[in-house]
Amino acid sequence: MRITVLTVPDCPNVPLVQERIAAALEGRAADVELVEVRDEAEAARWGMTGSPTILFDGVDPFTPEGAAPSVSCRLYREADGTVSGAPSVAALREALAGATLPRPAMPGGCCDADALDVVGRGGRGRRAPAERGLRAVHQAVLRHFAASGAAPEPAVLEPVAAEAGRTAREVLDELAAEDFLTLDEQGRIRAAYPFSAVPTRHRVRIEGGTEVWSMCAIDALGIAPMLGRNVVISSTDPVTREALTVAVQGKAMIWEPKNAVVFVGQRPGGGPAATTCCDALNFFTSDASARTWAKEHPQVPGRVIDQGQALDVAQQTFGPLLAP
Repeated sequence: MRITVLTVPDCPNVPLVQERIAAALEGRAADVELVEVRDEAEAARWGMTGSPTILFDGVDPFTPEGAAPSVSCRLYREADGTVSGAPSVAALREALAGATLPRPAMPGGCCDADALDVVGRGGRGRRAPAERGLRAVHQAVLRHFAASGAAPEPAVLEPVAAEAGRTAREVLDELAAEDFLTLDEQGRIRAAYPFSAVPTRHRVRIEGGTEVWSMCAIDALGIAPMLGRNVVISSTDPVTREALTVAVQGKAMIWEPKNAVVFVGQRPGGGPAATTCCDALNFFTSDASARTWAKEHPQVPGRVIDQGQALDVAQQTFGPLLAP
């Protein structure tokens, strides 16, 4: 369990929320991280809706529906109607037990109720840990992809890894073992979610001119919130072979065709996302087309999600990756 507390600098409620989290954990192990958020753009990337915001493995179980990103003071209402600067110990315990963790409501799902878990690696998220140079190297890889459209060579990453007293090879191997990225037989970066070093079905043009390949539909949608830049996604329907595009401009989206959807699936058996689900998370020109694909692939449990849900999942998954 990773607990992230998002606050503005000098938030007076930080000691209270830390005290209540410790009480709710009751001695159980958890990685508790305090992150200071200084502006609205960072708040949007993190999914922060006021200070303090508490994320359990990247998910805020206390966010009211429709809450907007904010660096304002946040208050929590207790069951008896009182308000406080932090959730109660009881509410935190309930969230830790998983009783209140939200899952997007799916219209007419296809199969497995847990199909979305693969996007966040079973709740672990895709933000690499800060220790041992993992996050610094991971973020350097992502920034290189975004700037150049290609994966960096290990030598480019040596100065970053050296700051943690390690070699780039050591850090890359650990990142690959934890499925933050994948390596080919020669140890070169083949993919760093959301980016792919080899062509895929999904091409993304980033504002400013860089073009990149993405691993799947959710990954493609996640590039805009991760970078805080507009993108245009070009893909094809796996059933009809028709082209489709998605222009992501902040929280606004323009889909063509207008009725396009996303199918989110996962092959059983475990393993890295690149092999278990990336080819099963695709754009479709219509709900009917997506369901046709699902019927043709009964071995891939999953479900159809609409445009807003797809962007929400992408935002939760990739929005925090480049935050300090």
